Amino acid sequence: MPIGPQPRGAQGTAGHPYSALNLRLALASFGLVFLVALAAALFALGHVVLGAVAVALAAVTVVDIVVIQLRRRQRKRLDRQRHGLFE
Repeated sequence: MPIGPQPRGAQGTAGHPYSALNLRLALASFGLVFLVALAAALFALGHVVLGAVAVALAAVTVVDIVVIQLRRRQRKRLDRQRHGLFE
């Protein structure tokens, strides 16, 4: 998926985008907090392999948050209106 606001020929319009970026950001942030807490708990309990898996998933979540922020910034450049959580 391109990092821009919306690929050409996609099912949405500028007024009604096909991706709820703010909602995706909120869910990804929650996932990051959960995975960091889970990794800390797993390391504290001595489950090193599972803790490493949780850290790897947290790293993927960070990359997802960066991509979402880049798409939100691109959308803001093209469309100056404020967007709610579900748009």
